[in-house]
Amino acid sequence: MASRLKSKLEDSQFAKYALLVASMFCAAMVIGDGVLTPCISGVYKLINKASWFPSETVVGISIVILIGLFAAQRLGTERVGSCFAPVMCVWFAINGGIGLYNLLKYDPSVVRALDPRYIVRYFSRNGKEAWISLGGVVLATTGSEAMFADVGHFSVRAVQLSMCVVVYPALVLAYLGQVAFLTKNPHLVADAFFKSIPGTLYWPVFVVAILASVIASQALISGTFSIVQQSHSMGCFPPVTIVHTSSKSPGQIYVPEVNWLLMVACVAVTVGFQTTAGICNAYGMAVVMVMVITTSFLVLIMVMIWKVNLLLVVSFVATIGTTELAYLTSVLYKFPQGGYLPLTFAGVLMLIMYTWSDVQRRRHHYELHHRISPDEDSIGAGATTHQSLSRLPGIAVFHSDGDPAPLHGIPPVFKHYVANIPALHSVVVLVSIRTVHVARVRVEERMTFSRVGPPEMRMYRCVARYGYEDGRRRSGESGHVAFEEMLVKVLMEFVRANAMGLELVEEIEVIQRAWDDGVVHLIGEYEMIAGEGSGFWKRLLVDWGYSLLGKIVWRRSGPRVFDLPCSRTVRVGMTYQL
Repeated sequence: MASRLKSKLEDSQFAKYALLVASMFCAAMVIGDGVLTPCISGVYKLINKASWFPSETVVGISIVILIGLFAAQRLGTERVGSCFAPVMCVWFAINGGIGLYNLLKYDPSVVRALDPRYIVRYFSRNGKEAWISLGGVVLATTGSEAMFADVGHFSVRAVQLSMCVVVYPALVLAYLGQVAFLTKNPHLVADAFFKSIPGTLYWPVFVVAILASVIASQALISGTFSIVQQSHSMGCFPPVTIVHTSSKSPGQIYVPEVNWLLMVACVAVTVGFQTTAGICNAYGMAVVMVMVITTSFLVLIMVMIWKVNLLLVVSFVATIGTTELAYLTSVLYKFPQGGYLPLTFAGVLMLIMYTWSDVQRRRHHYELHHRISPDEDSIGAGATTHQSLSRLPGIAVFHSDGDPAPLHGIPPVFKHYVANIPALHSVVVLVSIRTVHVARVRVEERMTFSRVGPPEMRMYRCVARYGYEDGRRRSGESGHVAFEEMLVKVLMEFVRANAMGLELVEEIEVIQRAWDDGVVHLIGEYEMIAGEGSGFWKRLLVDWGYSLLGKIVWRRSGPRVFDLPCSRTVRVGMTYQL
């Protein structure tokens, strides 16, 4: 059954697009969650207990907290997390301790609330009102929807242990304690958490609650960075700056552009809503939508990959799936009261992701279809009006942008270059930069070479691998100088290992003379346009959507990686008709 289902999905174009769009929508909703969580965390606690302040003052204080939170992100998850961990331990200890105190003091018998039969009685007694209340109840589970994103920053085991040993027991005790408190003080239901705190602990708990809210925001911000990085690595997000902040964990990153955009969005939402009611409705919508989509994907994984017994899959859908759908219908009821915000935000972001992904996919297919074979006749085929290619002194380093196509042939832009300038340098190196998910790559393993075309062409392919913490320069030396010296050194080692006799001596001499004559860096730049005969939607996607994104995005290529000097850099432009 798993094989049949997998085959049907792979053979169905509609299914593949549906899964892609759903994945992008879910990722966009998590990013939207990263906007709403800091807003509700920054405003909610202040409004609850700072009612003596005017609303404008409360919003102003909340904005200051938000700006400070986002400004601290550049310190990195590791440093920020080391500061927050003690606070979280205190927070959960306080929740569990106060809950246990209230439980023993007021009514220990409320532990019966854990009996699921009370859920049925609640719905039987309250009907529609019980269903509507689910939109507020869901806020008790917020945060769990971002755990899959946080796995990129922490190990799976760490998340499992913290949830089962610390978080869940502390929250169960906290809620039971509030229920016990309300049995004696039902008129304080609107603010049960703070009213149930023993008087001497009130202000310390209030301060820790503010700090815990900030930490909850931090978890979603870190999760947003992780989602953006993963989306970009799969070609579903425009290029952004990825700053690794830890040498121990590749998942701990900082994305400056996303960080500041999140800050602006958070401030705008805080100023726009002013109170927590609308933000809570929007927050609940984002949380439940992410949960429902994630559960749907999990069912596919259970069937096709894990191959779980069908009875267990049905049981999972009947319990978890049905519960989440009930929550979803409840939050949709409050769509006009703020629930529209995350859907609108996710829709815009998903459109950006889909546009970028679709054009990148078309570009990849174009390069695979138009690549040229590595032989002398094919390399010179572009210069049809000339008898042969001229050879210029020096080394030409032709940078690709990390696309897979150059590894399986010569990229089309090289043929375009030869067609317009029928000359090659005496040594040509096609370089592809790869950033791997380790902190550092050993120097002797950093560059690998292979020959392109016949030996007399003096063309080579180089794959340069760098870890996210590798310094691409030596002390007191420009980045391009260190790169060029290593490139020539490893190239000569490759030639010595793969050539013999007079050919070896001659090839080494050619490379040495070319090195003495200087290095020129060739950078490919591409313009994507819809091909002739394209329909309206394709032209809208490529000519307008992708073109606009290309103008906004700061593309990072060779010159910015190695600080290449403009005097020795040549940009080769080419138009792709997709």
